[in-house]
Amino acid sequence: MTAELVRGQNHPLSQARLEIRIAAGTPIVAGATLGDEHGTVHGVEWVLHPGAPALPGLEVSRQAAADHRLAVDLGAVPEAVHRVHVLLALPSAGGPVRFGAVAAPFVAVTGLDGTELASYTITGLDAESAVVALELYRRQGAWKVRAVGQGYAGGLTELLTDQGLPQAHQLANTIHEAVAQGLARAVTPPARTADGDHARQTATPAPGPEQGSSVAQGASGAVPPQPLSPYGTQPPGTPPQPTSPNGGSAAGTSQPASPYGAQGAPATGGPQPGPTQMPADASSAQPSAPTVGGPIDYSHPRRQNAAPPPPPPAAPPVQPGQPARPVAGDATGWSMDERLYNQVWGMFEDLARSTAAYRSAVDFADSRMEKELDAALADPRNRIGGQGDAAREAARARYAQLVEQARAVYDRDLGQLTAESEVVEPALPPAFARWDNPVWHGYRVPFEAPMAVRLGDLHLPECPELRIPMLIRLPLERGLWIDSGAAGSLDGSFLDSHELHRLAMDTAVALAARLLAVHPAGDYTLHVIDPAGAGAQALAPLVWTGVLAAPPAVGAAGVADVLARLTERVDLVQMAVRGGAADSLPPGLDTSEQLLIVNDFPHGFDDRAVTQLRYLADEGPSVGVHLMMVADREEAAAYGPLLDPLWRSLMRLTPVPDDHLADPWVGHAWTYEPALVPPGSQVVQQVLNQVAEARTKYT
Repeated sequence: MTAELVRGQNHPLSQARLEIRIAAGTPIVAGATLGDEHGTVHGVEWVLHPGAPALPGLEVSRQAAADHRLAVDLGAVPEAVHRVHVLLALPSAGGPVRFGAVAAPFVAVTGLDGTELASYTITGLDAESAVVALELYRRQGAWKVRAVGQGYAGGLTELLTDQGLPQAHQLANTIHEAVAQGLARAVTPPARTADGDHARQTATPAPGPEQGSSVAQGASGAVPPQPLSPYGTQPPGTPPQPTSPNGGSAAGTSQPASPYGAQGAPATGGPQPGPTQMPADASSAQPSAPTVGGPIDYSHPRRQNAAPPPPPPAAPPVQPGQPARPVAGDATGWSMDERLYNQVWGMFEDLARSTAAYRSAVDFADSRMEKELDAALADPRNRIGGQGDAAREAARARYAQLVEQARAVYDRDLGQLTAESEVVEPALPPAFARWDNPVWHGYRVPFEAPMAVRLGDLHLPECPELRIPMLIRLPLERGLWIDSGAAGSLDGSFLDSHELHRLAMDTAVALAARLLAVHPAGDYTLHVIDPAGAGAQALAPLVWTGVLAAPPAVGAAGVADVLARLTERVDLVQMAVRGGAADSLPPGLDTSEQLLIVNDFPHGFDDRAVTQLRYLADEGPSVGVHLMMVADREEAAAYGPLLDPLWRSLMRLTPVPDDHLADPWVGHAWTYEPALVPPGSQVVQQVLNQVAEARTKYT
């Protein structure tokens, strides 16, 4: 499974030959800088960009595109290089001028077979026009990748200056001129997936002038410049090029001299990564020499294309005239988990739109009946007598017919979605599954974090039996607030405050146990603040199994201690990331994801503690510190507007079914039900015991 990184998080690289895949919603320029052990770039020859696309072990694309593939061979990187920074920038010639106006770029590090090793979605950008996306760095003889996400409002000039390059301004102008003059070619942004997530399709090279392209192609009649390969071979159809003594091109290119001698390392056997490969469906085409003014042929005679994702499961055969049977995992995606995630939210969207169509049809029928009745009663002769009764009966009959037709269509859609749910639900992995799913009986502590986690179920009043899993991407971008205030359930019954608080704590423990269970051992640390000890019974599974970082904090002193430690962690990680010195963090600092459960807020909190909690809610998620609060909103309202920003920053969940969530398409009020453990089930204790045992082995 892919390690989905957050800003500042690192991940070991088990392979030397890699691809770095970049997906964005607009054409961007991709490049890289080589740094020493301090990250300093000593000259323009240490920078890869569209005008100088190759150095030993690295190759970047010549094009400004919405989809990039950068080739990396860490074994061929010179010993003097300790850090490789992957850079993204917006072209200066037209288009958006800041990353805040485009979709968040997605960067993935993959093996040669297309398997994702680590990925990072660069969020939080606004006025920046250049960003350091990733850092590959040596650590104790091995290579690691770190998610950086450091943006620069001053563009490439500010970015390169920050890395110690004295010629930053001139080089930034050179890069933008290379893009504008046609050394880079714009590519149409790839299609987005159904859930708005990053696209993972290979970009198709831009068409040449004979295909009607409006993109600038450079000088008329000139052969497009060919990219140099860092692996010792040239693209097919290219005559041998004379090289200068320092290893760069002798003429016709702007390739700078390399500080490491000849351009490229000796070619080695086996498949080589390529940043500009053709799409998978075109991989069998034979490469041909580029024509004048035509598209550049980036194919490589000795480089295999990255393996496409395995095909989705095929639907079983059906009788002619019958609808196709649903299949679990038939959505788009590069892994089964991603396919199931996309399929679940596709079902959510289908149900939202089908319900909207049904409600709209019923509203239309009701409006039409009212108009017909008004028209019939407008004539005084029709207000009494058989003629008026007949008009009213006709209007009601037409209303019933329209509603019946709409309901038939809606029932057909519900039947298809119900059948799909019946095959999807049993196939869900533990992170997506209910606690009563048999998949938990075969649970094992995972080696990779999942892409999402289930918080509960969603349904609509027209079809309460059809439940759609509520999946939220990880890591959590917002904290969770489980409302323990007095409320009536949808069936009309009311719960007393003690029972509601018990259910709220059960919900918090179930969610915390799920988050611990779906992360690798040692990658998730859990803290609990329970000032008065009111949640001792619900917290018992977490305490007895030993998965807590420390016993629940009680009293004002315990609250202050936990908040001070987590606040200090956020400060240290933020300063390290912003200063580019993540390796200088204190040795004893816990770099795993942190989850803080706060019970009975704001009891036991003074003004300083409230301020620290607000700071954690705002700044914590970006550096891996997350909140889960169990509190009564109405009770906390007595403290005035001070807490309003805190509540607004959290996602509200309820311990009983409640229709407080709305979808982004048509605004339906969806009923949310928490993912509670079935009464009498021991699944949480069994899962947490495995987590605790794995942590003991890990440490």
